[in-house]
Amino acid sequence: MSITLGGVAAAPDLPDVLPPRRERGRIMRFTVRHPTIVAGGLLLGIMVFIAVFAPWLGTRDPEAISPIYRLRDPQAAYWFGTDMLGRDVYSRVLYGSRVSLGVGFSVAVLASVIGMAIGVVSGFVRWLDMLLMRVMDGLMSIPGILLAIALMALTRGSVSNVVVAITIPQVPQVARLVRGVVLTLREQPFVEAAVASGTRLPKILIKHIVPNTTAALTVQATYICASAMVIEAILSFIGAGTPPTIPSWGNIMAEGRALWQIKPYIVFFPAVFLSITVLAVNLLGDGLRDALDPRLAKRL
Repeated sequence: MSITLGGVAAAPDLPDVLPPRRERGRIMRFTVRHPTIVAGGLLLGIMVFIAVFAPWLGTRDPEAISPIYRLRDPQAAYWFGTDMLGRDVYSRVLYGSRVSLGVGFSVAVLASVIGMAIGVVSGFVRWLDMLLMRVMDGLMSIPGILLAIALMALTRGSVSNVVVAITIPQVPQVARLVRGVVLTLREQPFVEAAVASGTRLPKILIKHIVPNTTAALTVQATYICASAMVIEAILSFIGAGTPPTIPSWGNIMAEGRALWQIKPYIVFFPAVFLSITVLAVNLLGDGLRDALDPRLAKRL
């Protein structure tokens, strides 16, 4: 609609089309610069969607036993076939994503929080550094999978115990990483100025130290998440992880290994889902590393 001002027709109001174009251009530039973040994020988003909506995406109860339909090949009624008890492998694989993703995310968060606390204190408080790092060195001297198996042997099989058993071996890695970053930050002029001005230690840690460790910690958390999912599958595969009543990718593969030569689909489908999820998390971690590293960001 035009408006007349002093006999001159003003231009009609035009819709604001520039911001959407700019937004699309920004998204395209981000996609071109960081394709691994986009690819990893999309794959991980799909797997999270499957885990959240597993009750609606599944065709049958994952624990429903139907001996008359045991060891059926993939077909219209059973998309991924059935196992030796007649349970629907498709539904069990979907529900198994809940266990693997839940364990991976939980371990990543717990290990990051605990490791960051230990690393910050160790890197900034000299008299605690020796004690804390020797404990971390002792934990790192034991292979993570063996320590997790030993811890699970002392407890009963449950998802919470699996999370604790996998978290403990991951904490020293985070603590070491954060400690190295803190040792570099404490020599920076802005930290020295805060110390010289009499700023209390808790405020220095919260305001100056912790925010500058989040970039490295975020990247490390993605690798911990991927590693935790693999370790959980290994523990469940050897019978030291989640109980058989809870479907997980490791349990499903363990139940199908005896029938691998005649019914390989029982192992194949959960293995594919596990591989895709770990690949998605690793792609996301690689992309975040490239995006958060200033030296690499300048090259893109």
